[in-house]
Amino acid sequence: MNVIFKLLAYALLSLHASAWAQGWTPQRPIEIVVGYAPGGGVDRTARALDRLLTGNKLANSGVAVINKPGGNTTIAYHYLSQRPADGHTVMVYGQTIFTTHITGASALTYTDFTPVASLFSEYHVYVVAANTPVRSGKDLIARMKQDVRQVSTGVSAIGSPGHLSVGLLNKALGGSARDLRIIAFKGSAEALTNVLGGHIELTPAPASLAAPHVGSEKLRAVAVAAPKRMGGPFAAIPTWREQGVDLVYGPWRGILAPKGLPAAQLAWWEASLRKIADTAEWKSDMEKIFAVDDFVTGAQLRKDMEKEYAETRAVLVELGMAK
Repeated sequence: MNVIFKLLAYALLSLHASAWAQGWTPQRPIEIVVGYAPGGGVDRTARALDRLLTGNKLANSGVAVINKPGGNTTIAYHYLSQRPADGHTVMVYGQTIFTTHITGASALTYTDFTPVASLFSEYHVYVVAANTPVRSGKDLIARMKQDVRQVSTGVSAIGSPGHLSVGLLNKALGGSARDLRIIAFKGSAEALTNVLGGHIELTPAPASLAAPHVGSEKLRAVAVAAPKRMGGPFAAIPTWREQGVDLVYGPWRGILAPKGLPAAQLAWWEASLRKIADTAEWKSDMEKIFAVDDFVTGAQLRKDMEKEYAETRAVLVELGMAK
């Protein structure tokens, strides 16, 4: 029995060693692609991942954030699609993986890539310039009902979460997304800068980007598209529901890899991102940006994406934006 036991133990150790030998680690610097200009919420997520991958010695070959703004992230998706089966390049992605395809802006959608993980969700904060006569969500509603074209609204791109957010608001008020006066920028940070400069009146921004400006009173938050009131500089800001509009919406972040990613490379990314999500530093980052943990991988992630694609298409059809 001892001989048999030893043989079995040896076999198990050999299998373990073989599996370990087949494991994958990056052999050259990792690229984390961002479909927007530096400074926005997606860019900040990528740079946080860069910091934690490097700081926790998960990617010893180095990490670089690659900004590929333009085309409502379609340029970035095209860049990623040109690197099949290679885990050295991934992308921080969100709703545009659905919206650009549904609106006809891109032939690429989530089935053309390897979904790796969802990370977290945020909520939109509706902000206006501090010197505007709009002092509340109800004031904004009144202006939009009077003439929605007089409210110039900045978004990161046509069909972006910000565009959907304000489109859903106007739909809830009895209008159409096609009636909005939308100005597209290269990212949410640029839209906020234009509100600060008085060039546009409104932008629905991720809470993380709006917080410093609202806290310093350079911008005024008139509503949060969250299910309940938020903390920090938004503690006194009522939700849309409190102001008579049933709107809960905001962006989410995930990691996307090229199509055909080998199982060993996918496993490395899933394990590395799980380790990052469990760190105190990441949890602190999430708290600072008022984000909700939404870490999912594997079959559940693919199921969630299939469901969200269908739901997003339904919204865009209602808003008259689907092709």
